[in-house]
Amino acid sequence: MVGISHLHPDHVSDLPAFLWLSHEVRKEPLKIFGPTGNDAAPDFATFLNRLFDEKSGAFPVLGSALGDSYGGGGVRPDIGRVVAGGVRLDVGVIDAAKAEPSLVFQREGTTVTAQRIPHGNMPTLAYRVQTGNVSVVFSSDQNGTDPKFVEFAKGANVLIMHLAVAPGTDVPLHATPAIVGRIAQEAGVGQLIVSHFGLFNLDAAVADLRKFYSGPLIVGADMQCTPVQ
Repeated sequence: MVGISHLHPDHVSDLPAFLWLSHEVRKEPLKIFGPTGNDAAPDFATFLNRLFDEKSGAFPVLGSALGDSYGGGGVRPDIGRVVAGGVRLDVGVIDAAKAEPSLVFQREGTTVTAQRIPHGNMPTLAYRVQTGNVSVVFSSDQNGTDPKFVEFAKGANVLIMHLAVAPGTDVPLHATPAIVGRIAQEAGVGQLIVSHFGLFNLDAAVADLRKFYSGPLIVGADMQCTPVQ
């Protein structure tokens, strides 16, 4: 499955490239989830239609992702246009206004739940993946003001949070390093991974985070593999 947190471009703009020619390596539909909408963003299903509709979408060559039966690539005779094909998507829209977690996915011992998180006026979801006795929580962007997220992340083996703003920054979108540290400490997670860095002194941000969090900490890097403690 694919879980989309929210529709800011730095979190979803790679989706067309990810799906490009995906039908060549996958035949069964791919489950994909994203949030409901509001005045700031459309709901996830509408967003996908705006991307992939075969007549009016931004990427009509990926119309098969929405159920176009053609797929397969080549020039489609009835529309006279090249259609590359993408694996068909099984789309789910998760209520980003709901206070309690939502069950998103359950299969062969793996369960995924989603929790709304505050990120300005943008509907945003965090995801918790539980497989066997191991759990990973993906926070995405949030400002850290909802105590329900601490409960959602409680006891996770790994918590991945964004370190997007400098210490002392007052913005409604992102948690400061101190707030990230406090959340990880209160949730009692096995280890914290930070990523999504802004343009600031990272060492200073980590030092500020460390004033509140005493557990194992990893500064994330592209393509990094992290053993679960």
